[in-house]
Amino acid sequence: MTKHDRATREPDFYRYARDYLHVYLPTMAHRSANTVEAYRISLECLLRYLAEQHHVARAHVSFDHLDRQHLKGWLAWMGGQQHYAPRTIGLRLTAVKAFLAYCAAEDLTLVTVSQQAKTLRAPTAAREPIEYLTEPETSAVLAAFTGRTPKSRRNRMLLILLYDTAARVGELTAMTLADLHLHRPGHVVLTGKGDKTRVVPLTAKTIEHLDVYLAEFHPGIARTETTRPVFYSLHNGAPTALSTDTVAAVLKRAATTARRRCPSIPEDIHCHMLRKTKAMDLYQQGIALPIIMRLLGHENMSTTSAFYAFATVDMMRKAVDAATPAVTTPQARRLTKERLQALYSLR
Repeated sequence: MTKHDRATREPDFYRYARDYLHVYLPTMAHRSANTVEAYRISLECLLRYLAEQHHVARAHVSFDHLDRQHLKGWLAWMGGQQHYAPRTIGLRLTAVKAFLAYCAAEDLTLVTVSQQAKTLRAPTAAREPIEYLTEPETSAVLAAFTGRTPKSRRNRMLLILLYDTAARVGELTAMTLADLHLHRPGHVVLTGKGDKTRVVPLTAKTIEHLDVYLAEFHPGIARTETTRPVFYSLHNGAPTALSTDTVAAVLKRAATTARRRCPSIPEDIHCHMLRKTKAMDLYQQGIALPIIMRLLGHENMSTTSAFYAFATVDMMRKAVDAATPAVTTPQARRLTKERLQALYSLR
């Protein structure tokens, strides 16, 4: 199907946008539904700017409206009038640049438009301190549920695994029995952004906890469907995966209880803080950043990506075991500016 206007023979913005969002991203680039939606929102944001600031009706939008001057005005509008955070502006601009790069690859006449967009830079955000828990805070949170009730035991196992694997909360809720491999040395398979999978080793202690948990919550596991969620609640008698909101609420309750023992636990604790805590614990045990990035499922870290090939599962298992909280912990190394910047980028 041609992507040009039949009357003018000019490239049709909406035909390119439709093909990009409905065909290229999901089927050829294998982007997740959430990523496709984020790109759609970015294009919608640009259309809204054109309508409000330049009175360009949606039906009349063309690639002429995506030149450098319009895009510069859009960036200023997002920051000055919409008060978007620098990170949000950066994400919006990245999405539009990617769209224009796709269009340029499809049509030679759009290369100049794409090249002009590539020269634009989003405002930089001030670096914020990494949010992570200290070892006493982590221990207090993980020990908050006493295990006196089934729900308490489930919640305790949930938080232990969330911390030990440094999983994103969505990766944890999506975890099924098929993802667990507990024959020592054990590991878990996590499915992250873009449906990409990675193998994360488990500590021996976590495997012991999981063996006990599975015996109670998944009895007869050999006869159980492997698609069953590891962490679930019963709805009409059927196990249903927990929502990310439920996991966040579990962590909040644990923190509330743990503050009686450790008052310094932040009020705004969230699941991603456990992920960064694990990363910081690994670093303070002397684990190389490339291995930490591999454990977290990161791909875009230009300064260390060349070393990813050396981060084998066995190396990662040793890294995780080395970061297991001990009774006495050596004083953490002082973070250099370069190391801090690398750790700041953890998502």
